[in-house]
Amino acid sequence: MRRLLELSLLGMACCSPQAMAAQEPAQPPPERLRVSPVENVKVDYAHVLRVEPVYQTLRATRTEEQCDPVPAPVERPAQREEPGVFSRMVDSVKDFFSGEQRPAPAPAPVHAPATRQNCRLVQVDRQFQRPIAYDVDYVYKGTKYRSRLAEDPGNRLRVRVSVTPWEEEPALPAAPTP
Repeated sequence: MRRLLELSLLGMACCSPQAMAAQEPAQPPPERLRVSPVENVKVDYAHVLRVEPVYQTLRATRTEEQCDPVPAPVERPAQREEPGVFSRMVDSVKDFFSGEQRPAPAPAPVHAPATRQNCRLVQVDRQFQRPIAYDVDYVYKGTKYRSRLAEDPGNRLRVRVSVTPWEEEPALPAAPTP
């Protein structure tokens, strides 16, 4: 008897208007609430392997005066004949007894510097290189990295280490094909 009563109550509950309203077509579940995780950050040091400067090339032109050198004529001193051995002995004995000293030989004449002719203004191109950045290869926890920095870091490089959990993006439903 009790079983019959339970079945009848169950039948009435299924046929009631409230039960019908509760069985409306299923709606898609509401979108998941996006929560951005807090970033865990620490500062550590990496070992620098190599530093390569990155250069900027600057070009500049300058105007300079350029002349063709014309050499001055070369004057050759007249060659004197060297006296023989006997003549030199007689001259030295004569100088000893006379008390006179012979004048020292005159120095060679100084040549005039080359004169400048055919002067003109010429554009001269110059190139200058200056470092603007540094490509740095470094190792952190066994992994090699490369970064471009504004300054040479030296032997150790201070690095910022950030750890956040990886969250997969939800798959988008496929669009119906016509």
